[in-house]
Amino acid sequence: MIPFNRPYLTGKELTYIRQAHCRAQLAGDGYFTKKCQNWLEKNLGTKKAFLTHSCTSALEMAAILADIKPGDEVIMPSYTFVSTANAFVLRGGIPVFVDIRPDTLNIDENLIEKAITRKTKAIVPVHYAGVGCEMDTILKIARRHGLLVIEDAAHCVKATYKGRELGTMGDLGALSFHETKNIISGEGGALLVNNTKFIKRAEIVWQKGTDRSRFMRGEVDKYTWRDIGSSFLPGELTAAFLWAQLEKANQITKKRLKIWNRYHTALKILEESGKLRRPMVPSNCKHNAHNYFLILSNSRQKERIIKYLKSKNISAVFHYISLPLTPFATRRSFPGECPVTKKTSNRLIRLPFYTAMMQKDQKYVIQTLVKKLQKTPQKNK
Repeated sequence: MIPFNRPYLTGKELTYIRQAHCRAQLAGDGYFTKKCQNWLEKNLGTKKAFLTHSCTSALEMAAILADIKPGDEVIMPSYTFVSTANAFVLRGGIPVFVDIRPDTLNIDENLIEKAITRKTKAIVPVHYAGVGCEMDTILKIARRHGLLVIEDAAHCVKATYKGRELGTMGDLGALSFHETKNIISGEGGALLVNNTKFIKRAEIVWQKGTDRSRFMRGEVDKYTWRDIGSSFLPGELTAAFLWAQLEKANQITKKRLKIWNRYHTALKILEESGKLRRPMVPSNCKHNAHNYFLILSNSRQKERIIKYLKSKNISAVFHYISLPLTPFATRRSFPGECPVTKKTSNRLIRLPFYTAMMQKDQKYVIQTLVKKLQKTPQKNK
């Protein structure tokens, strides 16, 4: 079986985990946590980075820092993972779903402004597949209406928009190091604080609502409860594993770009014959080859192709269901009409993609897919 994903090892992960144990500190905010945070600050250009145990928890921290209260509205794309919405719903916020662009599958920046009401508190762009949203437009809208911008950059390490790292342009940004991402730690994430006014409070929220970090730096003689918060920081074993990945971030990205480009070149013939649509990357964006997806003619074809590839020992999968159509969202009647998302999500599949994917395996995936689709008559939905 050619799997959809296979976690990648650089070779130093177990060495650093042993070193973390030898340092006799396995709880969070130790030596490797600081190394990872410093790397993110230096290489991404964020003001302050806080490692978290998931991107979900980074978004939950962002919701606390944004002071989301019951009834506050948060604008986000309808095509995203549930954590994007859950982080704000947990604070009593109301997600307002905006449809996506048919080309990049990112939030349609031209639809944001009409979704703003007096209850709107923040805009949460999601950079799908490591391709940047139109951040200049989004930031201008946010400034015009006095709104926060919180970037869901779960897919985005080493991806840029107009030369700026994704996750570093809004007030806050959230990264993921889940095992399906480019840079991994099993589970893991980071909150990027780009607006300096949030740094002091973010450190307290990160440390269970206490000023423990100041105590550890010798700035206070005891630490105590200062604010709401939770145990958002990961343990040192996770950070040690992550450090081995961050050290090789450039090499990992190069490997993935080669895989992405092989797919993109080989499947051009199917796009030209109208069998599918390949990913589109705007010229002002530099992506990081997070995944490779295809948009097929209709939902029945998508299901048939996934089933066919499975019969050939190839694991291909679909992606997000339009959030406004999910059971929880419909019960709550969250606002948002998103026809592009509905049409696109019903037709999208993701091909096997992992950093150590062998060229012969990728060639087999491509040949199998091309052979099947070339025989398939073209049908409109």
